[in-house]
Amino acid sequence: MKFKSFEELLGLVRGRSNRIVVPGANNAEVLTACRLGVENGIISGGILIGPKAQVREMAAGVGLKLDIFELVDMSDYAEMCNTAVDLVKAGKGDFLVKGLVDTKYYMKAILRKEVGAVPEGRVLSHFVLFELANYHKLFALTDAAIMINPTVEQKVKIAENAVEIMRALGVEKPKVSVVCPVEKVNPKIPSTLDAEALVKLNRDGVLKNCLVEGPYDVYISFSKELAAEKGIKGAEVPGETDIALMPDLDAGNLVYKALSYFGAGMKAATVLAGSNLAVILPSRTDSPVTKLHSIALACFLKDAAKAAV
Repeated sequence: MKFKSFEELLGLVRGRSNRIVVPGANNAEVLTACRLGVENGIISGGILIGPKAQVREMAAGVGLKLDIFELVDMSDYAEMCNTAVDLVKAGKGDFLVKGLVDTKYYMKAILRKEVGAVPEGRVLSHFVLFELANYHKLFALTDAAIMINPTVEQKVKIAENAVEIMRALGVEKPKVSVVCPVEKVNPKIPSTLDAEALVKLNRDGVLKNCLVEGPYDVYISFSKELAAEKGIKGAEVPGETDIALMPDLDAGNLVYKALSYFGAGMKAATVLAGSNLAVILPSRTDSPVTKLHSIALACFLKDAAKAAV
């Protein structure tokens, strides 16, 4: 990993030129994140879309100066999202930052055929990078917002999206835990059958550039000691998980929000994986600091993509 904490990440991307486009900018949390981004030197300007009078009032309330931002007066959320995506597509901004808009409008705007945001053969997925006080390294959780009940084939693509990002962050061969309720394959628990299939696909070289193990529960995924207590021997992933691959949206979204709400000392960043567009995808209720870290992660990935060309 090229950085060990979000504090290090902020240091790495400070001073870059990054223009953001925010649909639903009439939101105190996202405007606070914008102020923090300006103060931390990771936002150089951008376009704020929403009811102009309300955006101005809220910006003043959180101490955000609007001199480096363009305001677009708009009240319809679907129209905000379409406009924001079109602006980024046209090169008027570097990435999208989700404000006070429903994810369904945000995603629908991104998925329009004329936008071409999804490369052929890929899927879009939600990627969260966590820093927790009681785990020794940063790790990712996916998918927590987009794919409702993914098939094995779709889980392969979700895993590939996450592996691609982790490799860009400097983890050459990410360790993937296929998270399930239990650690043994049980025909009555479909997620364990998927885990068995994913492990085989990894061994057969279909799912590449990573090490996949499972089914593992959360305890096994993140603790070598608890894995040993449950009889897991000769495994490499327990206690070293880089990517927690969740079974479905029900599990993924609940774990994501539980960690975000209850996690002591929790820090997180969330982006859209698998897209041609750089997109930040936090929950509307995520903290301004999570949104700031998400912007920083998008900055880092933007620079990594340019370096790889």
